[in-house]
Amino acid sequence: MISKQKQRGMTMISLLFLSIVAILVALVAMKLIPSYTEYLEIRNILKDIGSEAGSKSMTNADIRERFEKRAEIDNISSIKSADLQIDRSRGRTIVSVEYTFQTELVGNVSLLVDFSASSDSRESKMAQQIE
Repeated sequence: MISKQKQRGMTMISLLFLSIVAILVALVAMKLIPSYTEYLEIRNILKDIGSEAGSKSMTNADIRERFEKRAEIDNISSIKSADLQIDRSRGRTIVSVEYTFQTELVGNVSLLVDFSASSDSRESKMAQQIE
């Protein structure tokens, strides 16, 4: 007879619990990863526009047009050029955007993520709120 002290391993219930947790984590990751990759693309576009040599002399329409072209290439659908906020204070041109991404998780449970990106790296923030 084998003593209980020598038996090791997971019980069926602990294996089932671990599997459920892994599935939930994978589900949340599959829902959120596309929104985060799109956010990173938006942030890169804004930084590129802000670091261009002639960005101070560009009009708001020029900035929006450059964003539209890059957004079309990078397949960005969360925001449009009209959502951009252009600030020309302190002798610099800062382009920023704030938007919300919401996706259904399961049934009546959804995920809500708030994003904020800016061409000025000191003002770029990302907030996340899961409801």
